[in-house]
Amino acid sequence: MFGIVAGLPAFLAYFILGLVLYGLFGWVYTTLTPQKEITLIRAGNTAAVVAFMGAILGFSLPLASAAANSVSIVDFIIWSVIGLLAQILAFFIASRTMTGLHQRITDGEIAAGIWTGGIALSVGILNAACMTY
Repeated sequence: MFGIVAGLPAFLAYFILGLVLYGLFGWVYTTLTPQKEITLIRAGNTAAVVAFMGAILGFSLPLASAAANSVSIVDFIIWSVIGLLAQILAFFIASRTMTGLHQRITDGEIAAGIWTGGIALSVGILNAACMTY
């Protein structure tokens, strides 16, 4: 029985750190993007939900890949930060390829939310795949 739980401390360290990194990602993302995601989501703005959830899922994939492939906590943190930066890049790609993206999301235009969330998810998939070393 002891062998089964021998990995529990490492699991808890990676899991708790992963939750902290989710919080950090959410804070950085919502600080850097011009729309007020949390306010819009609380108001029922579906475009904001889709865009933000795409970013969270897009960050989740490299975060999971980093947890599975890293050799230490420091390695996990470094690759997680790279995943965060990739998602910031994804938002700027989305905003450069759709005119008035910020206002469209704020106005609740579903197409803008899907566009942003889709790009975030696509970048996250590529990012996670590139982390399998």
